[in-house]
Amino acid sequence: MEVELGNYLVNLEIEKKNNKNIYFRFKDDNTLYVTCHHLVSKKEVLRLIKQNEKSLLKMYEKFLQHADNNKGFNYLGESYVIVYDENIKHLTIEDNMIYVKNEKELNKWLKNECERIFKERINLILNNFTDIPPFSLRIRKMKTRWGVNNVTKRIITLNSELIKKDITLIDYVIIHELCHFYEANHSQRFWREVEKRYPYYKLARKRLRVE
Repeated sequence: MEVELGNYLVNLEIEKKNNKNIYFRFKDDNTLYVTCHHLVSKKEVLRLIKQNEKSLLKMYEKFLQHADNNKGFNYLGESYVIVYDENIKHLTIEDNMIYVKNEKELNKWLKNECERIFKERINLILNNFTDIPPFSLRIRKMKTRWGVNNVTKRIITLNSELIKKDITLIDYVIIHELCHFYEANHSQRFWREVEKRYPYYKLARKRLRVE
């Protein structure tokens, strides 16, 4: 059955146990679970929900916020839960949790991580190349491309969304763009250059299309 909490329509499940008290909680299936004694009637449960609607509504909205934070926040190929707390001074990562003051601080950290990690990987990967001209790196969010190499202007642009992917995929995109200094198009010669440095490039391309 369903109950109304403010403007929300929420599924309701009543669990009968030998509890002395009544417990309310929300679960990931978007359902309000009420645990109560066997002698407590459904009518009484509905009355208590109505009586406590204001506090249950606050609880539900917190649940929705937490669920939204859990929706696939990825960093370097791993999924994390974001916990916002205005009392947090410095972002910390513990297990699969990221604790941060607010979204602004999270985005600032992600921007710094893009610059740090992309530059580190480029410097490492360049050891597998020769005769690469000096170039500049730009990082921005792009809708349809993971990377772009403007060979004429010697500018490589990487998609900031790459920070969500694991290091192997970041490496593939960097190698791909660096190989364009040898071949500006996607000829067979270009893909041979890529394969020399990334033998499983076809799998990487597939993963980037699917993920």
